[in-house]
Amino acid sequence: MEERYEQVRRFLGICGELADGKYNEAGAKISLLLASIARSRELTGLFTAVTRGFDYPKACETYLRFPASHGAAHGAAFLPGDRGDMLAFVFCLLVELDSGSRKLDDFLLRYFYVDGSYTASYARFADRVIRPFGEIVRVCYREILPPAVNGDADVARLIAQERVRLAPFDLPAEEREAAEILLGELSSAAERGDGTAVRALLVGYKYFLRSFNGESGETVPLFSLADDR
Repeated sequence: MEERYEQVRRFLGICGELADGKYNEAGAKISLLLASIARSRELTGLFTAVTRGFDYPKACETYLRFPASHGAAHGAAFLPGDRGDMLAFVFCLLVELDSGSRKLDDFLLRYFYVDGSYTASYARFADRVIRPFGEIVRVCYREILPPAVNGDADVARLIAQERVRLAPFDLPAEEREAAEILLGELSSAAERGDGTAVRALLVGYKYFLRSFNGESGETVPLFSLADDR
């Protein structure tokens, strides 16, 4: 059990470093992350299971999109709504980036473009792809993680689920960015125990969802966080 915990803990630690880290360190961190999976029987089993039968080329056509306008240079990336497909998609993407068959620089400016800046584009990629990827793996293995590592697992789980739930919505780029900002701030407020900020952010997020009829029964547990703070 202790060995299982250490291997998963190391993976989550590297995933956190990748999400919070700098653009110029990303290549090395991606290699470390994939190596941590290869060394873990638990994680190897997980990613073998989710990638079995997964059609990655088709997923790229679906979730890596260019705008319809002729000559447009920048597109947008989305994540599959199914958790297993999301894990498979991000894992395969990281393998491509690590091997060099997909260049990180080109990928960032093509799908996560922010003012021509690699640093800002990487930060957007980290928030929208790496962070939810790590959160879902954390939820998968929460039963073998002690509380000190698992943290506020319920909040992390609900926010990860909400990111995945939003993925299929056809939202404009600015609205998708607004959602990520709200969810990111909500996660930070919950981690530092700021109940006032959590409640305020949830009110704002509720009005955001209502602007495109995005509420559903799945959001009830998320909004119940306001009652617990």
